[in-house]
Amino acid sequence: MSLATLLRAPAHLYYGWRMIAVGSAIRILGGGLHLYGFTVFFLPISHELGLSRAATSLVFSLARAEGAIEGPVAGYMIDRFGPRPVMLAAVILSGVGYMLFAAVNSYATFLLVYLGVISLAFGAGFMHSPMVIANTWFIRRRALAMTLISASISLGGTLLSPLLAIAVRAWGWRPAALLAGIGLLIIGIPLVSLVRRSPESMGLLPDGEQRARDGDAAGSRGKRGFTDETNFTVQQAMRTSAYWMIVLATMVRVAGFGTMMVHFIPIMVWKGLDERQAAYLLATFALMSLPAHLLLGWLADHFNKPRLMALAMLVGTVGLLALIFGRGEWALWLFAVLFTMAEAIFPVTWATVGDFFGRKNFGTIRGTMSFFYMWGAVAGPVAAGAVYDQTQSYGPMLPWLAALFLVGAVLYGLMVRPTTPPASTT
Repeated sequence: MSLATLLRAPAHLYYGWRMIAVGSAIRILGGGLHLYGFTVFFLPISHELGLSRAATSLVFSLARAEGAIEGPVAGYMIDRFGPRPVMLAAVILSGVGYMLFAAVNSYATFLLVYLGVISLAFGAGFMHSPMVIANTWFIRRRALAMTLISASISLGGTLLSPLLAIAVRAWGWRPAALLAGIGLLIIGIPLVSLVRRSPESMGLLPDGEQRARDGDAAGSRGKRGFTDETNFTVQQAMRTSAYWMIVLATMVRVAGFGTMMVHFIPIMVWKGLDERQAAYLLATFALMSLPAHLLLGWLADHFNKPRLMALAMLVGTVGLLALIFGRGEWALWLFAVLFTMAEAIFPVTWATVGDFFGRKNFGTIRGTMSFFYMWGAVAGPVAAGAVYDQTQSYGPMLPWLAALFLVGAVLYGLMVRPTTPPASTT
């Protein structure tokens, strides 16, 4: 059965759920082969090229900086032209990039390929675009839709990252990188071709709403979250305190979470596991993230999203404390289970942005936010690598990550939805 046939059936299913399936499949590829995959490549490439932890981390951090700089432009392009062309460019560049990555033989070529090809459009195509799809096709069930897409990253980590680790162990990291690139191309391109821009482009309404017999396009008038939606411009959003609270809270969260993802296997090896055990724990972490995403996504459509995110950050903090103070393998497993809550916040954050600021300019607003908050993900991994190079221990930096998570919990808890767009100052 072809992908196109699969997405046509059953006929009664709202087409938006089919778009969520496509966005999720794209995220599985990107999550398993790139986001989680980077930590699989971390130690082998560091050893072969003779790189320090800080130098290897810097490549990841520069990729995040690149994504931050591109964010506003990427968001505008997605809002202007739709997600499909942006996703296609990202799939092609990432696929070709990993094939080139298999041939790097110096730090300079490592930087050139990873930053100039693999990561050039990754954030726009694999991260921003699927979330724009969810925000465009859904309003009342926005959090659930975004959760399904976001959770697919961890599913990619569960399914694909262990295969990548097995390939690295069996054949070396270069053949594994080549296979990752080929997989991205032969699976990603057909998937992207199935993307449709919006429900309105197909004569539909968000959430599968039906048009009223009297011609009222709103159909189910009065339903919460559909007819009362307010669309902010980027400038109006940036003049609200809610915008900056989201930016700051997300910045501290991605600083801590990004640091752990880049250094996950190195940290577990430092804690006493071998690389294979660490890779299995990474896969378990990704698997545990799936129910965490689904739980928070369901709760977010029924309860206060900022308070829910604050609670999840506190649970992630407890996980970090288990990693810091726990002794034995049980502490590592407890950390892996609890820290998944930090990742599961991701779709709830963007559902909150959609609730607060609307659908029309979501991509651009999200892109401008990423320009600010991604600098946390830039600084965190490099700082952790530098600490390890100086002390041969991750111990000194872990309490700082716990402190960051506590700050994030407070920031999320203080968010308040803006009622109306601020009046123009011009």
